[in-house]
Amino acid sequence: MRGIEHIPWLYDALMCLPERFGLSEWRAVLTLGLEGRVLEVGCGTGHNLAWYGSGVRLVALDPDPAVLRRARERAPSVALIAASAEALPFADGTFGAVVSSLAFCSVPDPRRGLAEVKRVLAEGGELRMLEHVRHPGRVRGRLQDVLQPAWTRLTGGCHPNRPTERIVREAGFTIGRAGRRAHGTLRLFRACPGGS
Repeated sequence: MRGIEHIPWLYDALMCLPERFGLSEWRAVLTLGLEGRVLEVGCGTGHNLAWYGSGVRLVALDPDPAVLRRARERAPSVALIAASAEALPFADGTFGAVVSSLAFCSVPDPRRGLAEVKRVLAEGGELRMLEHVRHPGRVRGRLQDVLQPAWTRLTGGCHPNRPTERIVREAGFTIGRAGRRAHGTLRLFRACPGGS
């Protein structure tokens, strides 16, 4: 399904305001302190790529080649791969951290994607996620449910009402309290496989 997410110039134009009014700060926190081998799943047009520190050996992937071309302009030295979250082309335990930013709302099978994330994480590794989720309020949450089919078609796959935190827990991750942020429908958290 093609939509706004698959038109790099339009997506970037629409993201200008959220970036200017605080989303960039959330991206900085998302990547803060990472070192070693890191995988970014669903890198899109590359808004996160400049935030990684020099101690990171980053690999970023997205299923859309047009979007990756825009990411390449932002970060020419980053290894970019066209692949989906549901079929990560890496050996088990390859990465110390996996980062995902505003991507799992559009992954067709998020549970399968999270199983793949768990598989490629090294022992003691963590998932860091920045995502919008279903609003916790009854009225706003239901409004998201009503708008979801049209929004998903318009954007090319985004599900604004996806309960991502619950799905992450159901996939066998424990979401830590430290560093967790929540504001409206936006969530930032770190999660580890199992009960760690």
